[in-house]
Amino acid sequence: MSDFILYAIVAALVLWVFFQTVRIVPQREQFVIENLGKYQKTLSAGFHILIPFIQKVAYKHTLKEQTIDVPSQSCITKDNIAVEIDGILYLQVQDAELASYGIQDYHYATSQLAQTTLRSEIGKIELDRTFEERDTINAQVVEAVDKASNPWGVKVLRYEIKDINPPATVRDALEKQMRAERERRAVVAESEGDRQARINVSQGQQQEMINLSEAEKLKQVNEAEGKAKEIELLASATAEGIRTIASAINSPGGMEAVNLRVAEQYVNQFGKLAQETNTLILPADVGNIGSFVATVTSAMKSIDRDIDPPQND
Repeated sequence: MSDFILYAIVAALVLWVFFQTVRIVPQREQFVIENLGKYQKTLSAGFHILIPFIQKVAYKHTLKEQTIDVPSQSCITKDNIAVEIDGILYLQVQDAELASYGIQDYHYATSQLAQTTLRSEIGKIELDRTFEERDTINAQVVEAVDKASNPWGVKVLRYEIKDINPPATVRDALEKQMRAERERRAVVAESEGDRQARINVSQGQQQEMINLSEAEKLKQVNEAEGKAKEIELLASATAEGIRTIASAINSPGGMEAVNLRVAEQYVNQFGKLAQETNTLILPADVGNIGSFVATVTSAMKSIDRDIDPPQND
């Protein structure tokens, strides 16, 4: 029984020595090795063998990007308003030796440094600008913390503000201000729409008046051209008719036909005088129809001579 216990103790000791001797470093991690309490080397990912009882793994660091939640804190703005701000810090270990011996706890150190830098940056601006200058504030915090953490072997990648919580009274004032601004924009937009509508209506009316005047002008031009054409056609027809009558008169028997036609018209119109009115107007020589016809014939000859003047041979 005592031999079994002895063998078990020896086996346990062998296993312990084996695990103290063999080290497997995972990917994206580094182990810091001390030789009798003094830094000796840094192990990268892979299989490694150590000297038992002399070498040991003092620190283990991950090279992955790490996220640190920066606690919420009260910051005073330039216009003396206290706001609660919290954020997130992203960093990465780039030198395991410096991260092990440069500072005791780089997580706590970078978090505290981010808070102090944030308070300093918030104190430089007014409350209204804190919501607009988030990118600038984040960049300033990253620059300050990264510069301070460089001796620790830590690289600060970025900082993001999560929430900015002003006091309730300030939030109410901001809500009223935003509501007033939205109402003002609505009024301005409505007035601009009304103004544009009026402009459109006036331009439409102006264009309508121009179109109507152009149409009226075109109508008058067309009517004038039509009347001119009508007068021209009537004049041409009248002239043609007169020439035809003159030609008929100059033909054989034409003058006798004109005399007969004039006599008929004279007798016909003279017979209607008593029917049109109670007053009867008689020429001085009522019975001398031949004299009247001769006068008309003489006038016709004169007109004929004016229309067709004699040709000289």
